[in-house]
Amino acid sequence: MVRSPKRKTKPVRTVRDAEATQQQILNAAEQEFARNGLHGARIGAIANYAQVTTATIHYYFESKENLYRAVLQRPVDEVQATLKQLNADLPPEEALRQIIEIAIATEAKNPQRQMLWFQEASQNQGAYFQECNVLGLHEHLLRVLERGVAEGCFRPLKPFLTLTHILSVCLFYFTVHENWKHLTPDTDRLNPEAIAEHTQEAIAFILAGVRKL
Repeated sequence: MVRSPKRKTKPVRTVRDAEATQQQILNAAEQEFARNGLHGARIGAIANYAQVTTATIHYYFESKENLYRAVLQRPVDEVQATLKQLNADLPPEEALRQIIEIAIATEAKNPQRQMLWFQEASQNQGAYFQECNVLGLHEHLLRVLERGVAEGCFRPLKPFLTLTHILSVCLFYFTVHENWKHLTPDTDRLNPEAIAEHTQEAIAFILAGVRKL
């Protein structure tokens, strides 16, 4: 009797896509670290939010500290990638306008990130913050400000101090959201219309402050 050849069956894929799993963990960890900081965050809570096991978290990140580093680095890398796509030859005022729009849009999508940075400053005095390439992230804005002064578009200013003021105007809105929502409970300051209004007002305010009279 001739036996028919056995059919080869493809192995069933049972392992999740590694990159998707890591992003899922990072999303959950960002929320937990923003609420509790490095010291108060629990790996078990992150695992529950991410719907993975604690062993999976340790497999990808080895320790809570390494996971925390990855969470802090991720927003820096995301914004850096966006800034690299900007036209470097734009007039300084238009380039500044685009940077403001990017900064606010990024925070609007991730309003918890301001609390993440606050927790880092409060608990660790910036020890992990200094490991992120934040200065590299800010170089684009510093160059725009320096070019604006050199070309006579902007008044004489101190670029790094001005950068600090610009970020304050753009981002403090999200830092105080959890407090201010109680002052005006009928107003959703994170809805698209409110964010658009904040963006336009921030642009007008900042440009008025840096323009050469």
